[in-house]
Amino acid sequence: MTLGAIPGGLYRWLGALAAAGLVGYAGQAWWRGPVIDLESVTRRDLVQTVVGSGRVESPNRVDIASQITATVARVPVQEGMAVRAGEVLIALSDADLQAAARQGELAVVQARARMRQLRDVQSPLAAQALRQADAQLESARAGLRRSQALVQQGFMGQAALDDAAKAVELADAQVAVARLQLDSTRAAGSDFALAAGAVVESQAAADVARSRAAFALIRAPRDGLLISRHVEVGDVVQPGKVLMTLSPAGAVQLVLDVDEKNLRLIALGQTALVSADAYMQERFTARVAYVNPGVNAQTGAVEIKLDVDPVPAYLRQDMTVSIDIEVARRPQALVLSAAAIHGLDSAAPWCWVYAKGQARRTALTVGSRSAGQVEVLSGLAEGDRVILGAGAVYDAQRVRARRTAL
Repeated sequence: MTLGAIPGGLYRWLGALAAAGLVGYAGQAWWRGPVIDLESVTRRDLVQTVVGSGRVESPNRVDIASQITATVARVPVQEGMAVRAGEVLIALSDADLQAAARQGELAVVQARARMRQLRDVQSPLAAQALRQADAQLESARAGLRRSQALVQQGFMGQAALDDAAKAVELADAQVAVARLQLDSTRAAGSDFALAAGAVVESQAAADVARSRAAFALIRAPRDGLLISRHVEVGDVVQPGKVLMTLSPAGAVQLVLDVDEKNLRLIALGQTALVSADAYMQERFTARVAYVNPGVNAQTGAVEIKLDVDPVPAYLRQDMTVSIDIEVARRPQALVLSAAAIHGLDSAAPWCWVYAKGQARRTALTVGSRSAGQVEVLSGLAEGDRVILGAGAVYDAQRVRARRTAL
């Protein structure tokens, strides 16, 4: 019998048989459940990190400025140069300052000369004048005694006696004046004090002049790297205006902004693994040294600073770095992929556990997280198999495992 001769009823019977087969196959697939991927719960060391991008910064960046108003004469350094403490960074015009310093030094010389003149000339002259006044007083007293004797003998009148008495008074006054003049030239005297004060005053003025002259040379306060320069020859600089910025050699910190949701995880002393974006193959360690007590209201971030010791030679100011801060370490923890956990950031995370060919919803308590791995504190045991990426699955539904992740 040819196909063309097959009766139409047979076609219908064959079609019904095929449809029944398809329905049976679909029913069997439905009864066995969907094919799912599994992952086994394992034990391993889990290191939780907080990852972010930061920058290199000196903890005590120094701004260089002038203390006087002057014209820039020389700038012997360039941005990016390493400088030593005491090295000249900027030289200002100082002709007026040097003249004032020399004038101050001359004033000191003159004040000291007056001091020597008082000690070597005026004081001896005052002593000599006192001796002469004492001699004149003694002579006047002797004359008075002779006059008194002559008056008693009747050889001299009262007027001559009065003149002798006045001569004694005058000589006594001259002695007093001479003694005052001598005292004033001695260490406790007024002339000596004035001369000594003039020396001190002129010395102070000279020191000020020399200090101002020294301000014409702006020097590096310490070893470091010049990271900015804002001055050229011929500029007129003003006190307080920042001319250069120096990054001191030695101590280096990394500055990182961390989302406030991770603030509870950060603590002083935690270690971090760091790599500079310009040297991705190089790794070095740092340690958390500062956690800002406040949160930035605009960004919701917290500033973290880390100390670096030793400092890699290739690090530069404001260089961008990637930082992994180790915030927790869990040895031999129960670990599961974050992709297998539902509601991970909620108060009640859960997962689908594969048990005896069925999907079972299981509540979890989770702990630390790291690189897509989550620590399971309760709800699962080592070796339990958990369904990955389950779609429309319901509790107690029959499912078929495609593979088991090791």
